[in-house]
Amino acid sequence: MDLVCRLTTVGDLAVLQVNGEIDLATLPLLRDHLSRAIGEHPGTTVHVDLDGVTALDDTGLGMLLGAAGQAREHGGDLVLVCTNDRLLQRFELTGLTRAVTVKASLVVRPGA
Repeated sequence: MDLVCRLTTVGDLAVLQVNGEIDLATLPLLRDHLSRAIGEHPGTTVHVDLDGVTALDDTGLGMLLGAAGQAREHGGDLVLVCTNDRLLQRFELTGLTRAVTVKASLVVRPGA
């Protein structure tokens, strides 16, 4: 399966929607889209919506971690949006959640 990335805004949030497989073959495309999103929104938080991701290998995890660092160098941040239990478990096991914020949705509900 190919990787499809689309940069949008939801309200005032920059959102990179990612669909498909993130692996060695699709890494250049993901890197380009992450860099563009961070570059177009310096000093803000870029949200990466991973709910459409069907596979994520170790190189993809490293790319997401590197993108978070790049966003912070530009005065912003990177947040992963994911509800996929398999991916969430992988983030926990690899320690990614200690370095990058992971949320279940783009909207923070009152009292949540």
